[in-house]
Amino acid sequence: MLAELLQHVLEHGKPHERTAIIDKLIGQIVQMSQQKFASNVIEKCLAFGNPVERQILIGEMLESTTESEPLEVMMKDQFANYVVQKVLETCDDQQREMILTRIKAHLNTLKKYTYGKHIVARVEKLVAAGEKRQGLQPACTAA
Repeated sequence: MLAELLQHVLEHGKPHERTAIIDKLIGQIVQMSQQKFASNVIEKCLAFGNPVERQILIGEMLESTTESEPLEVMMKDQFANYVVQKVLETCDDQQREMILTRIKAHLNTLKKYTYGKHIVARVEKLVAAGEKRQGLQPACTAA
């Protein structure tokens, strides 16, 4: 019930209300992404947060710790993998390149995990779309 309320405020609330929620969640993004209902709240934060807030949330996911990389853990998790997919949808081009580089380093391992396969499929789709975009760009011609 609380998760649904938070999602509603994130989607329909005023900017300062969204910011207040996101500020409270910072520092807990990875852990919350691994919980069924909390992961939906994190997805809404990514979808409706402003660019600065998104940058902070994504930065938290990309931090490296001594044990493991949060992004790697999230990609293999049954709920957090959807948050990673939402990151790929909502981030800017520079962030996407950085994230794809990190993900590509784990592609072979991800293929062995049920939930990692979702990420592999999304990355392959993004790579194919990127190649299509590059192919559609007009060639520069000298006059």
